[in-house]
Parts: sequence; structure tokens; C-alpha cells
Amino acid sequence: MSILVTRPQSDNEATAEGLRARGHSVLFAPVLKFEPVAFHDESEADYEGIIVTSANAIRAVAPQLQNRELLRLPLFAVGEHTAAVARDAGFARVIVAGGDAAALRDKVVQSARDKVVKKRSTLLYLAGADLSRDLGAELGAEGFNVITQTTYRMTPLKLLPREVCEGFAAHEIRAVLHYSRRSARAFLEAARDEGVEISALAIPQCCLSETAAGVLREAGASQVLVAATPDENALFDALERALRTRLA
Repeated sequence: MSILVTRPQSDNEATAEGLRARGHSVLFAPVLKFEPVAFHDESEADYEGIIVTSANAIRAVAPQLQNRELLRLPLFAVGEHTAAVARDAGFARVIVAGGDAAALRDKVVQSARDKVVKKRSTLLYLAGADLSRDLGAELGAEGFNVITQTTYRMTPLKLLPREVCEGFAAHEIRAVLHYSRRSARAFLEAARDEGVEISALAIPQCCLSETAAGVLREAGASQVLVAATPDENALFDALERALRTRLA
């Protein structure tokens, strides 16, 4: 019996290590594919900080950041995983938020009060092509000037791996882990195309966020659990709760 991880490569390997450490077998079904977008910063803005809501944004631009002034700016990372990738890319001043965009917005606002950045400073937002909320506008309402640069896109994959389809058919998958609204939707579309939607939704769906959970509930999943906080350890805790409930 396995846990299905829908997270894209290469982040899914770190997730698998965490699950195996807890005694679980793992199957992979990355439903989104990472595609970098060429980074051309042609603005003449004098940035005072950088905002990042995904480690993929750092991966996309890292090859172009060698010896650039951007590496010397404070970088506001959505969570610890993104922060670690930013440090590996050469950013020295990394400020970590609580795991979601709302916490990141609040961290930036608080940092202005703490004089880390100026209240009306210009910030560079390294973003994905598909945004779940308009963080730039939210910070704009707080007095910041946010310049958004799209650095990557996540493209849905239409098919599930054959071993995953066979696992659903044989009832050998115990639960599915979901990391975003977009990936949850891509998982549903692929499961429908493969003809395994009913089996896929009959088991616990463990979600990192309420927005991802909403997609699955609307599709008819009856066992949807949400992590208490937007981090992977909390997601693993939700998984354990789901499995205990099924055994009770």
C-alpha cells in the first residue's frame, strides 16, 4: 500500500524521503511540469527587496543571477523550503514567512515597520504564470510598489503513470497528497482522462491548503483533510490522521 505524491519533480523526492522515514511506501504522479521563463529585467527600478512564493521561481532565475546586485537584496520567501533554495542560489539575506501568500504579505509589511525595507519601496516579485492571489496588488494597497516578473510556468500533464492507474484499480493506494489548487485540478483532470476518478476520490485526499481542498470537495471527494499549517510536516500529520481514521 502506497501514498501517492502529486508534487512536481524535483521536490517530490524530498517528500518521498519524509514519507519513507515515517514507514510509508511512495508512488509518484507529478501532475505539473516545471518550465522556466526567460528572465529579462528591463525595468530601471531601484529594488529594495525581492518576494518569492515558490522555490521554482528561484530555480528558474538562478543561472542568470551570478554576480548580480539582486543577490545582495533582502529576499522574502514564502516558507522554509523556498528559503533554503534561495540560500543555495546565493541570496544572503533571506526572511522566511509562515508558509502561504498571506503570511508573506504580512511579513513584508512587518519588515517595513522594522526598517528592513522602506514603507514605499519598490519590490521585485519573482512569480509563476498562474497566481492564486494578487500579492502585488495586496502589497500595493499597503504602499509598496511591486513589479511582478513571471519566471516560470507549471504545465499540466495529461496522463498518470501506468503504475498509478493500476494502483488505483487494485486499491493499493492509501491516500493522495496535494500541494496546490492548480495541481489538485490537474490531478482530477488526469484521473478522469484515465478512467480512475472514482477510485482516486474514494481514498483520503490530504491537502496543504484549503484552496486545494475545495477543488477536491467540489469533485466529490468525501475524505478531504487540510494541514493545520501550510507546511509539509503538518501535511504529513494530516495524512496520519486520515490513515488512523480509516483503520478505526
